[in-house]
Amino acid sequence: MEVYTSLEGNNLVVGLAGELDEHSAAFVRGKLDESFEREDYRDAVLDLSRLSFMDSTGIGVMIGRYKLLKKKNKRLFVRNPSPTVDKIFRMSGLYEIISRA
Repeated sequence: MEVYTSLEGNNLVVGLAGELDEHSAAFVRGKLDESFEREDYRDAVLDLSRLSFMDSTGIGVMIGRYKLLKKKNKRLFVRNPSPTVDKIFRMSGLYEIISRA
């Protein structure tokens, strides 16, 4: 699993590459939390173009990061989900709280 960050304008972009499951969840959670500690961004965007798989543990990671950012008065968006990850977002209802960028 790989997590990479960049700034695009006022947005913090965090890319995920690999599989987000019970084996990588703690690592991803820690990297996301560390990235979200920055103060130099308005909203966060998760680039999921290289995320090939996500299970229910990954759904929990997403919900937790959404709640973390909401407490900071920041929004969380996703972009470029693979068809597999897009299906998981649709079926789980994640798009109800995390919009597509």
